[in-house]
Amino acid sequence: QVQLVESGGGLVQPGGSLRLSCAASGFFFSSHVMSWYRQAPGKGRELVAVIASVGGRTNYVDSVKGRFTISRDNAKNTVYLQMNNLQPEDTAVYYCHAELNDYWGQGTQVTVSS
Repeated sequence: QVQLVESGGGLVQPGGSLRLSCAASGFFFSSHVMSWYRQAPGKGRELVAVIASVGGRTNYVDSVKGRFTISRDNAKNTVYLQMNNLQPEDTAVYYCHAELNDYWGQGTQVTVSS
């Protein structure tokens, strides 16, 4: 049974930090390019960050470059998103995605507000 379980979301003040985790099971995690998407209220789903299956190459949407860092631990079948200097426009539901077979997690809410 394929599962992607996100955690680490919550309410944070502007300028704060959160670390999202996505624990994968039921498929060969290390063979998948992994990514984080987000969907803000009333908007479409947006690709935020992506990391290669091996080698650690990453890419980010321009709006989060220098603030967010995607990483993975293939031994733990987990992908992370470290988010620093969060801003209100980062408020969204964040989803973990396994690219090869189009697997999605259930999402975790991130709210940035004072």
